[in-house]
Amino acid sequence: MTRFGGLPGGFGMGDFQKLMQQAKQMQENVEKMQEELKNAQFSAEAGGGMVTVTVNGYGHLVGVKIKPDVLQMGDVELLEDLIVTASKEAAQLAQNEQEARAQEITGALGSIPPGLLG
Repeated sequence: MTRFGGLPGGFGMGDFQKLMQQAKQMQENVEKMQEELKNAQFSAEAGGGMVTVTVNGYGHLVGVKIKPDVLQMGDVELLEDLIVTASKEAAQLAQNEQEARAQEITGALGSIPPGLLG
């Protein structure tokens, strides 16, 4: 039953305003995180540093460095494997960072009044 001047469950307007402020702050934090991830770089090596791959915070490839020794070996399959391995590792680093930052932002969800989200 709704109490006079409030929302169901005794959730008043002051609580609603506080919730809206939290939502606005969360949105600002998400936008900041997105910008930081766009500019962040994560690198990983394979083959003892023969190949280095760099991705941004979204896991998009932004650079590949190959030591000349690898090319002189003439083993194309090895080079392909090293690129794939380093790419997966760099992308995993970026994903871990995304998850950690998202957890920081959504950690505030614990303070949302019970029953409001369903």
